[in-house]
Amino acid sequence: MPKVFVFGTLKEGFPNHRSNRGVRFRSEFETIERYPLYLVGDRYSPWLILQKGSGSRVSGQVFQVSDEALAVMDKLERITEPDGYNRVEICVRCKISNDQFVVYAYGKPRQQINPKDVKRELTGEYSAEDALLYSRRSF
Repeated sequence: MPKVFVFGTLKEGFPNHRSNRGVRFRSEFETIERYPLYLVGDRYSPWLILQKGSGSRVSGQVFQVSDEALAVMDKLERITEPDGYNRVEICVRCKISNDQFVVYAYGKPRQQINPKDVKRELTGEYSAEDALLYSRRSF
């Protein structure tokens, strides 16, 4: 079954966790590579930018998901839309054991970000305080 690294609203206790039907690994994880992480747009959405070596190591949680649960996450992250997230494979490490895993994560290509839309650059973690600024997409 696939494993997904979540760093933002899909984390346990965060606004979109209801769309995360996975089983959480009871540890904290971080990316091996550094990535830029921003709050973007009027909705203050967390964006991990797929630009390795820039930014910070990003902290998050890892969930084991079924194919059906992955499809629900893909829909939330709008991976088929031109302005949606890309689902990519990245390497993360467990902060306790240092074990490394290749997992899926959702990120955006650098070309997709408009510097005028950046509300805040985060230093590796999307916090509960950041989540208070977030507003869900209206359909």
